[in-house]
Amino acid sequence: MDLNGRPDPPTEAGEKETLVGFLDFQRATLRWKCEGLTPEQLGTPSVDPSSMTLHGLIRHLTENELGWFVGTFTDEPVVYPYATPERPEGDWIGLDPKQYATDLYRYDEAVERARGVIADLDPDTVGEDDGRRFSLRWVLAHMIEEYARHNGHADLLRERLDGSTGE
Repeated sequence: MDLNGRPDPPTEAGEKETLVGFLDFQRATLRWKCEGLTPEQLGTPSVDPSSMTLHGLIRHLTENELGWFVGTFTDEPVVYPYATPERPEGDWIGLDPKQYATDLYRYDEAVERARGVIADLDPDTVGEDDGRRFSLRWVLAHMIEEYARHNGHADLLRERLDGSTGE
């Protein structure tokens, strides 16, 4: 664990363990960037002209966890809690500070569901989403990229909200 409670990715492990280790580090980074703020702060856009918020990032990555892992590697229909065909940006808009704790709980559930889906899969396992095929290896690398990019956004949002900085 590092000083901020994030799990250190393994330095000597197999491919899947390394990829999952880096993904878990990125997941923990997002949670760390949200800690200690009020629900109102978490829903405040702070980097003009963007309307992005930390609360929105939690919701967006909830849907990414569900879509990429459950949607690609199971036959279960994915029920997205925020975005709909009529409201595709639903993960980013309509935030209610009173719902942050519920949204964070949904995020944690989505992460645990994703972990359960991939637990016994090999990196070469191929799943399908909207007619496109993806290996677990590709999805893990993509999700590391998705989190790393959004954690960069979270750094800027957090610094503007209360001056906190950090990797």
